[in-house]
Amino acid sequence: MKFIDEAKVFIKSGDGGDGCLSFRREKYIEFGGPDGGNGGRGGNIYIQGVKGLNTLVDFRFQKHFRAKKGVHGAGRKRNGAAGKDIILKLPLGTQIYEDDELIEDIVSTKKILLFEGGKGGLGNTNFKSSTNRAPRKITLGEKGYEADVVFKLKLIADTGLIGLPNAGKSSFMKKLTAAKTKVGDYPFTTIVPKLGVMRKGDSEKIIADIPGLIEGAHTGTGLGFQFLRHIERCTSIIHILDVAEENVVSNYKTIRNELKSYNVDLKNKPEIVVLNKSDLLENEDIKKVKKSLMKITKNKVYIISTITNEGIDELKQVILRMGL
Repeated sequence: MKFIDEAKVFIKSGDGGDGCLSFRREKYIEFGGPDGGNGGRGGNIYIQGVKGLNTLVDFRFQKHFRAKKGVHGAGRKRNGAAGKDIILKLPLGTQIYEDDELIEDIVSTKKILLFEGGKGGLGNTNFKSSTNRAPRKITLGEKGYEADVVFKLKLIADTGLIGLPNAGKSSFMKKLTAAKTKVGDYPFTTIVPKLGVMRKGDSEKIIADIPGLIEGAHTGTGLGFQFLRHIERCTSIIHILDVAEENVVSNYKTIRNELKSYNVDLKNKPEIVVLNKSDLLENEDIKKVKKSLMKITKNKVYIISTITNEGIDELKQVILRMGL
């Protein structure tokens, strides 16, 4: 399934049906009086979050959604039927914007009324009185509400994997979860966020593999800032670094600066710092890198290798305990 995390659509709730102007006509009844029924209400537009859905691809090709109109009222005091409602199924974490203003944030599977259909008009039966026995007045149905809205998906995950391209995030993701992530010895093997579930007994964590960030990502460089917003939903961060790189400390600062530049609140999220690819260096060299890194971060630094599985089990336990 193709990953789409933003979509612009046109939505219109149904118009209400008109009230009916009618008089009772029966043999031997000369003055039957008004019997016009009311119009039915227009269809409502509902939205509902769906578990297990993590893309807006359904809204890539169908971009117009119109609820049905209410049926007009009829004689013999027959009220029109209500227009059929529309329920839009969206991934959990989707935010809905109208004119750049957030109007809904979907964080549960509860059905939410987004746009109400127009009210039905009144038939002339409603205007009968002691002084007006034959009213010729009705009201028309109200128009439904229409708007261009933008869906923006922010994946909901417990932990997000971040780091420079080719740091080993996807390989680490495969060790933690059953997610089918692409692994390769070249940058940007992950070009869209991936979700996976790490389970240990009765405990589980939802992990999000965020595409590699580079300097200037918050301004659109590389894959840009389009995926940085997915980190906003994560309750914690796992920062993966390639221990064999020459400038590990500088790489760490680069990513931290990108998070801060995009949203200052991101730098305050709980963070696990991980030095990956320990199989490529001697222990003494790894210790030097770790010591240098610990001078600039208050977080504990873990050493792992996705090739030899060094430190993987220990780190799994740490991740499961985060946020508890």
